[in-house]
Amino acid sequence: MVNVEPPERPLSAGHLIVAQLEREGVRRIYGVPGESFLDVLDGLHDSPMSTVVTRHEGGAGFMALAEGRLTGLPGVAIVTRGPGAANAFIAVHTAYQDATPMVLFVGLIPVPDRGREAFQEFDLSGWFGSTAKKVVMLDDPTAAARVVSEAVHTARSGRPGPVVIGLPEDILTRPAAPSRTVQPLAVARPRAAEAELKELVGRFERARRPLVVVGGEGWTTQSGRELIRWATERSVPVLADFRAYDAVPHDLDGSGAYAGSLGYGRSDHAARLLDDADLTVFLGAPRGDVLSDGYARGLGSETVLVLPGDAPGHCGRIDQFIAAHAPSFVLDLVTAPAALQADVAWFRAARVAHARFRTPAPATDSVADDAFVDLTAVMGVLRQELAPDAVITYGAGNHALWPARYLPHQAPASLIAPRNGAMGMGIPAAVAASLAFPGREVVSVAGDGCFLMNGQELATAVGHGAVFVALVVDNGCYATIREHQEDAYPDRPSGTQLTNPDFAAWARSYGAYGETVATTRDFRDAFRRARASGLPAVLHLIQDPAVRAPATVG
Repeated sequence: MVNVEPPERPLSAGHLIVAQLEREGVRRIYGVPGESFLDVLDGLHDSPMSTVVTRHEGGAGFMALAEGRLTGLPGVAIVTRGPGAANAFIAVHTAYQDATPMVLFVGLIPVPDRGREAFQEFDLSGWFGSTAKKVVMLDDPTAAARVVSEAVHTARSGRPGPVVIGLPEDILTRPAAPSRTVQPLAVARPRAAEAELKELVGRFERARRPLVVVGGEGWTTQSGRELIRWATERSVPVLADFRAYDAVPHDLDGSGAYAGSLGYGRSDHAARLLDDADLTVFLGAPRGDVLSDGYARGLGSETVLVLPGDAPGHCGRIDQFIAAHAPSFVLDLVTAPAALQADVAWFRAARVAHARFRTPAPATDSVADDAFVDLTAVMGVLRQELAPDAVITYGAGNHALWPARYLPHQAPASLIAPRNGAMGMGIPAAVAASLAFPGREVVSVAGDGCFLMNGQELATAVGHGAVFVALVVDNGCYATIREHQEDAYPDRPSGTQLTNPDFAAWARSYGAYGETVATTRDFRDAFRRARASGLPAVLHLIQDPAVRAPATVG
């Protein structure tokens, strides 16, 4: 009698999704479990990918977004239908406006139940169609591997962004024959044609006050350093788009071409550079709303855009458009011969002004009296304490003005902050940064309002071994909105007050390190203790409630 091996049982669609993610190089998937995708969870049981179980779908989405920004490979999150998808929506909007690669899986009701107002039913395309690069429904189990591979490719290609995949519960358990993964699709990195490069060099040579603005994703150590070297040798100032400060390395001695950033919290001298330039070259970022102070600055200068795809949100003239991956384009630009005649005095003035702006001001009266923690002094300590490649995270609010102004970035993928102004991103981003780069130092600066929007992810950090120091700035209000009220409705604060817990005790209840810092002189030692704890740590900083921003300089 001949023994015949039984045929191999086909993988289910849910298990094939996991296998394809593995083949795409995904190392972690973030999510809150749901009954609508149990088969995917079962596939993850034996997977080498880590399943990072979060406490809220918004936290899961922000972690995936952070991973996408740090690694260039789309971060992956998975949530359930209806309420779970609603909670994750904030991360999809952020990834779309920030141009960050991300893939969100959403478990859905069974196919036969559609259109019957089934439990937690909603319209996937109706919800996400206006704020994702692509929305796709997996209605064919045999297409599982292809759909995943195409989603990863779409999220990374051209202008990066989020892709949303709907997973009907009943489709996931069906056999996916053939049960084979597919070859990941290569992502094109378009390069400029020789004629385009020659035309741009000619524009640089004719300009007296050329300016480069960097932004977007994908910058490398080589591309950032080469651009700064090239620009410094040719007296061309380099500015960064809002919250793209880590695209190029900053120098602390004022010897390089980096001259600051645009957008909220920018200096007056950076705005003047944008206004006065006779040639502005945007590498990886269009001249959008925030960068141009509400479509108001720098609109008339000769303009060159270097982008891998379309430029939604760009305002003002375009004299040359080059479809190219900006960091790769830099390596072509720096090898092209160019005889620039830039205004050296203008360039030097830009460097001097930026050096003055980013130098912490003298201690305020409150610091001298030691009544509160002065964030400017705190940033001075962090500049001395942090490693050059430390990752800085923060959400949205006035607390972000301090790290954006004073903390330098010497390495790419060292900043995670929402360009769309979403609150609650800082702590999930810190969790993801620590898991993605366990050897790098991670510090999150959070306002008291921003922190508690996703502060529960401290539990995720403890559970998964993420290590970072979170500085929670306690001023008892939503300071950004309070500042607007003080300008428009003096002496009539309304709807902006906060009642805060003891953040240090709260952190300790999770098994993290927690300490309250009430005076500036105590910060350095407290920071060192937090860092040495080997735990996710929260330092509760008591700030003067009347302080809204760093001292105005430059």
